[in-house]
Amino acid sequence: MNRSNRGFSRRKPKLQGRGKLENIASDGPHSDWLGMPDYYIHTLTVEGEEYKYLSADKDLDVSIGDLVCFRYQETGKEKRIDKRSLGIAIDPASLNL
Repeated sequence: MNRSNRGFSRRKPKLQGRGKLENIASDGPHSDWLGMPDYYIHTLTVEGEEYKYLSADKDLDVSIGDLVCFRYQETGKEKRIDKRSLGIAIDPASLNL
């Protein structure tokens, strides 16, 4: 039985991004409806491309100049980074052991 073929679902696969973080612009806090916790919209510029990242935290764990990796989806005209997928990429060639 082939488990990877789940019927006729046409979900797009998640894309992967990687590169040097050039800029972070944060906007918020936003609250769409009553009872929803506040969230911030962070616009990240990675290798000249802009990505949106929604987070409950005002500050991110990454900083400008870091090599980052993440999963994202293209939704209409913007690229949105998946929740909890943004992190610092470790280049083994740059490690000094």
